[in-house]
Amino acid sequence: MNEIIRFALLGLGVGALYAFASQGLIVIYRGTGVLNFSLGATAIAGVYMQWELQYEQGWPFLAAALVGIALSALLGVLTHWVIMRPLRRASTLIRVIATLGVLVTIQAGVVIRYGSNARQVDSWLPTDRVTLWSDVSITADRLILLAISSVSAALLWLLFRSSQFGLQTEAVSESERSASAVGISVNRVAVLNWALGSAIAAAAGILVIPIITLQPTAMTSLVLAALAAALVGDFRSFPVATATGLALGIGQTLVGRYADQPGLGPSLPFLLIIVFLVFRGRSLPQRDHFLEELPKIGNGRMSWDWMVFGSGVIVFLMLTKQAKWIDALTVSLCVAIILLSIVVLTGYAGQLSLAQYSIAGFGAYVAGRLVAVFEIPFLLGMAAGVLAAVPLGIVFGLPAVRTRGINLAIVTLGLGTTIELMLFRNREYTGGVQGTQVGNPTIFGYDIGSITHPERYGIFVLIMALITVVIVANVRRGRSGRRLIAVRTNERAAAALGIDVMVAKLFAFSFASAIAALGGILLAFRLSSISYQSFSSFTSITYVGIALVGGVGYLLGAFVGSTMATAGFTQEVLESTWDGVGRWIQLISGIAILLIVLQNKDGVVSEWAEGYKVLKRAKKWGRPYFIRLGDVADTDTEHHANVPPRHLVADELTVQYGAVTAVDRVSFQLAPGRVTGLIGPNGAGKTSLIDALSGFTSASGRVLLDDHDLSSASPTKRARAGVARSFQSLELFEDSTVFENISVAADPQDFRSYLRDLVWPVNPPFPPEVVRAIREFQLDHDLHRDVRDLSYGKRRLLAIARAVAMHPSVLLLDEPAAGLSSRESAELGRVVRRLADEWGMAILVVEHDMNFVMEVCDDVIVLDFGRLIASGSPDEIRTNPAVVAAYLGDIDYEEAAELQAAAVPGGGS
Repeated sequence: MNEIIRFALLGLGVGALYAFASQGLIVIYRGTGVLNFSLGATAIAGVYMQWELQYEQGWPFLAAALVGIALSALLGVLTHWVIMRPLRRASTLIRVIATLGVLVTIQAGVVIRYGSNARQVDSWLPTDRVTLWSDVSITADRLILLAISSVSAALLWLLFRSSQFGLQTEAVSESERSASAVGISVNRVAVLNWALGSAIAAAAGILVIPIITLQPTAMTSLVLAALAAALVGDFRSFPVATATGLALGIGQTLVGRYADQPGLGPSLPFLLIIVFLVFRGRSLPQRDHFLEELPKIGNGRMSWDWMVFGSGVIVFLMLTKQAKWIDALTVSLCVAIILLSIVVLTGYAGQLSLAQYSIAGFGAYVAGRLVAVFEIPFLLGMAAGVLAAVPLGIVFGLPAVRTRGINLAIVTLGLGTTIELMLFRNREYTGGVQGTQVGNPTIFGYDIGSITHPERYGIFVLIMALITVVIVANVRRGRSGRRLIAVRTNERAAAALGIDVMVAKLFAFSFASAIAALGGILLAFRLSSISYQSFSSFTSITYVGIALVGGVGYLLGAFVGSTMATAGFTQEVLESTWDGVGRWIQLISGIAILLIVLQNKDGVVSEWAEGYKVLKRAKKWGRPYFIRLGDVADTDTEHHANVPPRHLVADELTVQYGAVTAVDRVSFQLAPGRVTGLIGPNGAGKTSLIDALSGFTSASGRVLLDDHDLSSASPTKRARAGVARSFQSLELFEDSTVFENISVAADPQDFRSYLRDLVWPVNPPFPPEVVRAIREFQLDHDLHRDVRDLSYGKRRLLAIARAVAMHPSVLLLDEPAAGLSSRESAELGRVVRRLADEWGMAILVVEHDMNFVMEVCDDVIVLDFGRLIASGSPDEIRTNPAVVAAYLGDIDYEEAAELQAAAVPGGGS
């Protein structure tokens, strides 16, 4: 027992670093809403400065430490002011990548100045052994670190709980706009928190580095592991995070001492991250950043002439240049394949994974071990490695069902790091000191080894890259691509159109994993001996950044970004121009990532694409892109068949949010061919009722479609059953065209499309009912236009047309006339009437425009405080005293005046 206690106490050193780092992460997150992946790099810069001043310049320890801490605080302030402040309206994806860019930049700068060799640093804390009892003793520095981390947690708790600064930080964390409205400087709060969080991490590094040795990546990996402690503390509680950090350090030491599995101890924090985020049932609290903008995406159309030309140039270079140039091109092509997996996963599906290079390594591991141990042919081993990555991708994708954004990035980082620590660094599994000996790859006896015949291997990799890009382009243009983009843009809207969001995400992860594995296999087999330790999580982070530089939503972006990879084409060009430039590549990559996120988050290729569009519009190059309805539909066949007639019945529906009852035992029925209006004062529960009918909020009671009980059905199943809806906030797929928005709704939601699109994307003509919907809403001349280019009125019509394109029996419209002019509102009213009279739909309309409701609807139901207070014809509602009283009691006086005037002939407001 005493032995266990001794080893547990040894873990207090690393545990203290986890505790300090988690405190720094929480401080920055509470003040800015940014999860700072660069904190470790910021801290290690200060630690190295302290080391240089003390050991190289002869400064006293305390003075050197203060300068080092000040440097880290300054870097934190600059990170906010120069990088994060301009990105306050950017998407979570872009802000996370920005911090990764800072990480790459600072860490590369440290390596350039100080080198990458580990250094042993003497501790300034006393290291005398203190006997606790019997033969249980501990060095004094561990006890001091325990005391300092505990005192730090207590002081931070008091600071954020009681001081004016802490109260202002709390206000900013609740709502930046509200805090600004009461005179709080959001930027001042953010700057102070960045400085404080960075200073804490630097101080922690200076205190703990003597225990873990000084090297550029030391703090980065440990701070990433400290995310586990911050997560358990919910990014708010300093005492809980500190206790968890200390416990993690103790747990790591014990697992490392008593577990037989190598790498399990260092993986413990990442395993905790996975378990905590996936199974706790709620996401990391995120700041409400308004007007988030995602990177643009390409349309997947390929220019075959340019592709043939580019391939010809590469083949020519490989046949005529020296081996070093061929290898640089080969590396770039291998990396391009891996980056294409990021295009699929992050660009198309919107899922941020920080483990794609780890997955690439897993594919290489399977292929390499099969070839080396079982001596199977290279092609068969390559196929096995690609297939083996598919179930791994599904495992990585399962957390995406419950987490997204920052949360998903953390989980994938944890999974990837666990694979690296437990598999890639375990020599028992990877062939020992010499690595996995695979020899030269051959194809049907034909030697294509990169060492003996670099041009053959390079051309083979080029062929694999071309096949991969064609497959990815097929997916982008097919049904599966439209589903992925719908999920990327708006999961609620995607589910409302019948898309199975979980299946779409799992397809994206499995498909992207297969692509990454292919790239990893080709990269690994360049050498006759494979060392899997090169497949690190840090490289996964770098690759996400360079994918963004090229254009994370574009096929060509993967090839542009790949040239910046280590040992890639750009490095060879620079080294041929300037000697020794290779060690600057990481710094150049980091700076490029930061410049792109600041100047053009859509990437280099996006600029090229926009310029090409301008040339086409000016008719100076190519033809303008235009979609005619006759090209995508059979417009000759007239079709006026009604939708299947079905009744929707709400029976005692109740919706509660905690102690608040938003909808209280409401019952009514929607009949085919009739329009029912749902009105009520603000906050009456109208949208909550539509959410309950469509499955987007849990409710008691029953929802029946004829005799089919939908009460426990998901939004996807309700949509497929024939219940469609629009949203008050439109929730269109902004990254797509009008044609693609309607196609998503009209596409059959079959699973086979995911497989068929890999080979041949099928886009059958629109059926007659969809053509009818497009013409009904006058969108036939706008099919080629991007949604973001439409007027607000057109966007409103598109939102409804998209729902109508599903040919539903029941249509739920949430404030369809909001923001429309009187003329547009009147025209919309006529369209809604035709949907009921000529199509036979049962329609529910939530609307504040009383003229619209009274003129269009056959029946009207009225809610007040969640209760049904009246129902009947528009004439009956006009004269209902309870309705007039409810509206007169609401703050919306204009609406109340309209109803009062309608109820009392000749009356006014």
